[in-house]
Amino acid sequence: MKIKNIFLTGIAALALASCNDYLEVDAPSAYSEEFVFSQKTEIERALFGVYSQALVGDLYGNAYQSTFIYNSDVDIQISSTGSHSHTSYSRYDCDDEGGDILKFWTAAYNLIEYCNKFIASAETSKFYVNTENDPEWTQDGQVLQWIGEAKCLRAMIYHDLVVMFGDVPFTFTPAAKRAEYMFPVTDRQEIQDALIADLKEASKNMSPASSVTVERCSKEFAQAMIARIALTAGGYSLRPNKSDNRSYGIMQRPDNYLEYYKTVRNYTDSIISAGSHNLNAEYQNVFVNECNYQVVNNDDPIFEIPFAKESTGNTGYIQGPTYSSYENKTTGSWGETKGNGRLHAFYRFLFRDNDKRREFVNGLWYYTYRIDETNTQVDSILIRNDYSVHNNKWSKLWTAEGSALGNASTGSTGINFPYMRYADVLLMYAEVANELDGGPQDEKAVECLTKVHARAFSDGDPEFISAATANKDAFQKAIMDERKWEFAGENIRWRDLVRTNTISEELMYSFLRYHAAGMAGDSGFEGAINEHDGNTFNYRPLTVYYHKYYATEGTDQQKMMAHRMIKNQLYGYIVNDAYSFDLMYPNQSLPSLRIYNAYKGISQPTTSQIRTFGFAADGWSNAKFYNWFNDATAQPNNQCKYSFYGYIRTDDNGNIWIIRDGVQEQFNSIPATETLPVVRYILPYPRQVIQRSSDVYKNYYGYEY
Repeated sequence: MKIKNIFLTGIAALALASCNDYLEVDAPSAYSEEFVFSQKTEIERALFGVYSQALVGDLYGNAYQSTFIYNSDVDIQISSTGSHSHTSYSRYDCDDEGGDILKFWTAAYNLIEYCNKFIASAETSKFYVNTENDPEWTQDGQVLQWIGEAKCLRAMIYHDLVVMFGDVPFTFTPAAKRAEYMFPVTDRQEIQDALIADLKEASKNMSPASSVTVERCSKEFAQAMIARIALTAGGYSLRPNKSDNRSYGIMQRPDNYLEYYKTVRNYTDSIISAGSHNLNAEYQNVFVNECNYQVVNNDDPIFEIPFAKESTGNTGYIQGPTYSSYENKTTGSWGETKGNGRLHAFYRFLFRDNDKRREFVNGLWYYTYRIDETNTQVDSILIRNDYSVHNNKWSKLWTAEGSALGNASTGSTGINFPYMRYADVLLMYAEVANELDGGPQDEKAVECLTKVHARAFSDGDPEFISAATANKDAFQKAIMDERKWEFAGENIRWRDLVRTNTISEELMYSFLRYHAAGMAGDSGFEGAINEHDGNTFNYRPLTVYYHKYYATEGTDQQKMMAHRMIKNQLYGYIVNDAYSFDLMYPNQSLPSLRIYNAYKGISQPTTSQIRTFGFAADGWSNAKFYNWFNDATAQPNNQCKYSFYGYIRTDDNGNIWIIRDGVQEQFNSIPATETLPVVRYILPYPRQVIQRSSDVYKNYYGYEY
């Protein structure tokens, strides 16, 4: 059963003393520290107050799921703006005046202060320290678990700060116990080492998820965070060139990166060997369960951000099909959904055929609520044929009607977000074992990759695994492909590209797909795109045929036939007989679209095929896709030109420019990968933070030039 509202009722129990205006945190308590940490019930309530700081919209409730997911070959936020913006984070174009950066920064250090305060106070309590020299005294295991939970939350937010900002101010000491007004900016490697060491010690005294639920930090989550931090620490990151204010920085990894990889291997192996998590549930059910407030403690989720209904979290409001309201209401039980957590328009072509994830995740329709010509309130379903598709992992619309939030609701869905999954643990193990062993020599590494990949295929797709085990490079590519297919919308893809130093190349091709489509296949880059993608660019259908479908439409025989696969042609989102559309599309109360040729450049269905499907010939509609060319300018539309503005873009004369240290360079042909400029993914410190530091803190990466 899902924990409900407990993290919001605990905020009164944790006192924060004399917090400075640099952090801008609020003291939430009328209770004394001595009282709170003398009673276990109050200590747990104080811990709930710590959790509540992670749920806010400026952190994991919204910003982490939307604002700070950067554009890649998976996730996308389309932009038609052909100029610099303070706040275009997703397209690698922002500056220190961006308000969302300050909000995230302030909320992050607010959470850190809550963690520091809780940990310091708990570690001076009678449950942790034998203040009376009692020979029978032992440390209280429950309090040790709670301290471990706070340390996990602290490591989680520090890790995300390091990934996003690089070197950041760092301390484990609460404000009331620090003499200095500010704490110093610390090298990311030192921060990561400290977090790993802290979690190693804490994890020894923590309980498994089966005892505490995946809505709270468990032993497995602590171990998984050690692995994630170590994998990041051993990977590439953008380092500042402090001798050149213009420089965007240098991509580097530490010389001892293999030592970090050994840590990853050890701690992921501990989780795997414990056998407390698995991948038994179908891929889509992991997320549909979350949308229905079902908590599963022994399967894929290891830690879910625990939001509360009608209080916190925009999961399922950001993602899923758009459901537009009329006069702030919809006809159904679910209310408005924004549906702006989108996926790259060409992402679905990068999957292997018959991958169930492709069929479920890539959403090609949406809903509007309107008044028709007879003044009747009606729903309409429309095909999504613009510059992105919906991410259907989560949606308010997947919630059963009896649990839905109502037709006037918007955000604050209470749907949990999976910050850590077992699939990630398996793939982390496979990746580092491949690197440490010089290839896929470890049978467990192959089993880990196979376990994740096979869940997405009815037959397990053994050909993929066979090809992957050919050599070290093939195995690494297979793992990165698997992560690409597995984690859409989970704020992982761009981070993977950074730590593997492939972000420059993948952003270039992500842009070129849009540019080439906007040039109606006459850009000159089609050959390079097809070579990189495996000819998938040629397969995109320029006309897509679809049929509106209700679950109650047609006879059982007609439905059964509609679920079948036409040879070499996907009809609807159907992979095979065993994986039916009615199971794949969670909401059977709303209409859906049967799509004839979503992935292949196939013409209109034949008469015999229409009869096979059981639909009338005039029941088919069609839509033109990739009609992104501006006839007036003979150039791609602005959405194709500017969605990767901070790294690569097109001007009004059709010239492509790639950005090196803030300077445009003409892009006429595909350059060698090693000559590509770095991507400035690092965010600047907020200007207000630098001002409050009296310029002790300083931005690099070209932000101060």
